[in-house]
Amino acid sequence: MRLEGLTVSRGGRAVVRDVSLEIPLGEVTALLGPNGAGKSSLVLAVGGVLPIDVGAIGLGEEKLAGRRPERVRAAGVAVVPEGRRLLPDLSVEDNLQVATYSLAQDVARERRAYALELFPELEPRLSTAGRSLSGGEQQMVVLAQALVSQPKVLLIDELSLGLAPVVLKRLIPTIRTVAESGVGVLLIEQFATVALGLANRVHVMEGGSLRFSGHASELKRRPELLESAYLLRGSSGENGNDGSTDG
Repeated sequence: MRLEGLTVSRGGRAVVRDVSLEIPLGEVTALLGPNGAGKSSLVLAVGGVLPIDVGAIGLGEEKLAGRRPERVRAAGVAVVPEGRRLLPDLSVEDNLQVATYSLAQDVARERRAYALELFPELEPRLSTAGRSLSGGEQQMVVLAQALVSQPKVLLIDELSLGLAPVVLKRLIPTIRTVAESGVGVLLIEQFATVALGLANRVHVMEGGSLRFSGHASELKRRPELLESAYLLRGSSGENGNDGSTDG
């Protein structure tokens, strides 16, 4: 996937300014930055939720800018939004079924089996309502919902937010496995540690613009960026902004 010169406005103000980046298939790419940097607005624009002012979004030969969210999904782009937005009153099984409603029955069964292979912890929780799950289990459900669509590109907004270190340790190998299967993963994070442990390439966003783009190893040699509180916080498994962790 390639974003070229993307500018997005909200409330009459540009929140993403002339951003260009690539999300190679088969790799994890990280997008880092503080709250308000424009990361989530970028994800919403790529997913078709927010309109773009100018720029292009391409996946292979397909042009995605201006498409509605369902057409973006159909093209192979899955979004895991910030906040673990599953359907809280539905069971895990029903949440997975909602995600496969547009698939043929045999394909839906195959994709469900794939999701449960990635997240076997969900198997005994299939009849449990989403609101009764731990934060870590909810994150597994929303990741499973995204992956049952067999995406080419997976955008994950704030994977680590509010999760205990032990949960992150469980999820990180799965994200790596998904990328190794050929999916392009964009991992949007406030904190560097999780992203740098996974990503091949890293972009740092601030004030709506990219401040750094390069390999993860290059960013590690940029102390003026890595020593920023918003990038280092949580580097030893500390809590997120709200001071809580959820397993």
